[in-house]
Amino acid sequence: MSGWPALVAEGPTLISELLPRCTFPPSGTDLDCAVSGGADSLALLALATAAGCQVTAIHVDHGLRPESAAEADVVAGAAERLGARFIGRKVSLAPGPNLEARARAARFAVLPEGVATGHTMDDQAETILLNLLRGAGSDGLAGMVPGWRHPLLGLRRCETNAACTASGLVPVHDASNDDPAFLRNRVRHELLPLCTDVAGRDPVPLLARQAGVLRDEVALLDALAEAGAPDPRDARVLAGLPRPLARRAVRHWLRDTGPGEHPPSLAEVERVLAVADGEAVATEISGGRRVRRSRGRLNVDSGPSDSVAR
Repeated sequence: MSGWPALVAEGPTLISELLPRCTFPPSGTDLDCAVSGGADSLALLALATAAGCQVTAIHVDHGLRPESAAEADVVAGAAERLGARFIGRKVSLAPGPNLEARARAARFAVLPEGVATGHTMDDQAETILLNLLRGAGSDGLAGMVPGWRHPLLGLRRCETNAACTASGLVPVHDASNDDPAFLRNRVRHELLPLCTDVAGRDPVPLLARQAGVLRDEVALLDALAEAGAPDPRDARVLAGLPRPLARRAVRHWLRDTGPGEHPPSLAEVERVLAVADGEAVATEISGGRRVRRSRGRLNVDSGPSDSVAR
């Protein structure tokens, strides 16, 4: 496509050096990639095609900024240059609170399941700190799982910028990424630099490594909880489990039977365990539901009850 700078000489060498630290599927695999036009997602597009994937670049225009339509053209041009397919989607968002979360939900609602994103190790560190500030347990502190959906978690943000330069791609700059009204931006521009100053070292690799350790421990606890309570509705079995395993069994049960928007809180899990222990007959949980105990088994109902532990 005319107007794009030529590939620089260092391009193939840099890309080949970065690829072993990525987690792309085998060459020839169809791979949908979410590409906003920023450096991380353009690097995802370049690296995925270099890995031999049959890539479809999908851009979602939220219509929140005047320049968003032009960003779709940038992604379309990059896809053409790299031999990938391009799909453009549009969503509409009303003004109001929680814009970042609503934009993310709207974006993933029109993206195919299993779409690859350009999250880097820096994003992983930010996510871990955000989850910590929100009171997440070990699942949240384990961060994003490396794999086809997050193939760039082994790369730093400076490296995705370099990959764009090496591939002759010019990223767009989303000014909302500098807006301190969004919590992630404050973590990125204020908290992480402060952590660096306090620790006297870069905390990003440390946080990413810690997340990897926690993922292994979470997997072990999940396996033990499933083995200990194959039927988490059995109140007697739950009451006899070590508390950490009982919590995990209940959390997974509530998540699998719930609306799927948010995982159950620790307070909800503890109230359900109180029902399993016989300390309460029933308790309310999110989604207008309640958990009750009857004949030694836990059941989820969709309405409130007069016999509810709060």
